[in-house]
Amino acid sequence: MKRFYLIGFLVLMAFDTLAQLSFKMAGNAALPLELSPAWLWRVFSDPWIYGALAGYIGAFFTWMHLLRRAPIGPAFAASHLEIISALVVSHYLFQENVGAPQIAGCLFILAGIACLAMSEAQDHRKAEHA
Repeated sequence: MKRFYLIGFLVLMAFDTLAQLSFKMAGNAALPLELSPAWLWRVFSDPWIYGALAGYIGAFFTWMHLLRRAPIGPAFAASHLEIISALVVSHYLFQENVGAPQIAGCLFILAGIACLAMSEAQDHRKAEHA
């Protein structure tokens, strides 16, 4: 079961990261913003918009599959790992600044996931002994 969670959340993180980065690339390609047929053509002819769509659809179906088996608390927290992966990949692809506030935020996300996972494990052990 642990392998299921590990693989599942890695797949979810990959789809979410693909969606976030593709959406950023599509947004960059859509500039300058204007309401015109040429702008719409530019947006929908850019392949990154379809990468974002594929990422969101993949993340949705992966999330639905995970929720069948995963406890909701840790699952919800772990679903936010894409914030960390998108930050790391954006740093390398887009040279975005990663400073102390971003690192602190990542650490809080990881600490929250760890706390919820430990709490869930504790509840599971109590249920087994009851």
